Amino acid sequence: MGKWLLPESLADILPAEARRIEELRRLLLDLYRTYGYELVLPPLVEYLDSLLSGSGGDLDLHTFKLVDQLSGRSLGIRADMTPQVTRIDAHLLNRAGTTRLCYYGSVLHTLPRGLWATREPLQIGAEIYGHAGPEADIEALQLAVESVRRAGVPSFRVDLSHLGVVQALLDADPAAAGLSDVIFGLLRDKDVPGLAALAGQLRPDTAKALTTLPTLYGDLDVLQRARKVLPALPQIAQALDALATLGQALGDQQVGVDLADVHGFQYHTGIVFAVYCPGWPNAIVRGGRYDDVGEVYGRARPATGFSLDLRELAGLLPAPIASPAISAPWGLEPALVQAVRTLRDAGHIVVQVLPGHEHEQQEFLCDRALVSRDGNWQVVPLSSPQAAS
Repeated sequence: MGKWLLPESLADILPAEARRIEELRRLLLDLYRTYGYELVLPPLVEYLDSLLSGSGGDLDLHTFKLVDQLSGRSLGIRADMTPQVTRIDAHLLNRAGTTRLCYYGSVLHTLPRGLWATREPLQIGAEIYGHAGPEADIEALQLAVESVRRAGVPSFRVDLSHLGVVQALLDADPAAAGLSDVIFGLLRDKDVPGLAALAGQLRPDTAKALTTLPTLYGDLDVLQRARKVLPALPQIAQALDALATLGQALGDQQVGVDLADVHGFQYHTGIVFAVYCPGWPNAIVRGGRYDDVGEVYGRARPATGFSLDLRELAGLLPAPIASPAISAPWGLEPALVQAVRTLRDAGHIVVQVLPGHEHEQQEFLCDRALVSRDGNWQVVPLSSPQAAS
């Protein structure tokens, strides 16, 4: 095995892609700041019991574990930054009112979470703490959509769901409540035969509703159909009303509803959403409400937000074009040094060509050259005859 090989589903980020990712990171963090979000940067590794608190078994399976040589305690390499940001809100900031936080950094997964997915996403996201009303959900979803738009993704769709629908069915049927993990797993897989096989253990209306949920997928008109075919439970009506409000807030954005989408059921508590792009198998953004997760850190707070993978987002964009640059000769002549410095201070890319490397190709497209004319350094187009001398 060559020493240059990397583990499966891990890869180096090469110059053009790295530049695109960094541009996206700056773009999105600047966007979040205009909405009032403050940047936090949690550590890559934490004590395992803190890192996995309130996050459910799915995150546990995706977390690499190791032993701290200083304390002897179990550590985890984060597979998701949201629990860390929740810890910061609940334990370190400890604010009474609304808190808006954003973040970015590498996370590591034991297994890829989807087709073509990397095991080392570059996660970026935003969270709102302290407000239980629909306004926070609307802001989080609008910011997620604006993130994809600002990035330049040409076409995408938003899918909405609400875990309150399934939870209402479980709360109304004690037998269903005892099978909650099984039911959520079958719904996540859209396994209608598996759900039908549970009919003998459930009330007839519960069994019928559960097998109907995977068919309740489509545009916002699905909500009207859901009101007719699902049990008339107050919690279901409230969930459908919340989805209608969220859909209306997105205006002319393409919106779908998938009432069997129970992604993150182990910690999400209400609205959940995902953003999909044509030709890409995985959701590029996932988010939703996860109230009271901070209780394990000493403060139960309403919370909602979203996250995405910068590497995945960058891969959906057209190939970046080479950056225009100025080619300059190598030298320590004071006038040349000052001319190069002035150009760089003005924001230009200036590539000083080392002796013997004048014809090498790189990421930058040198369409201009810095040349000396009558003792003065001037920038001229490379296609100009002046550049040849």
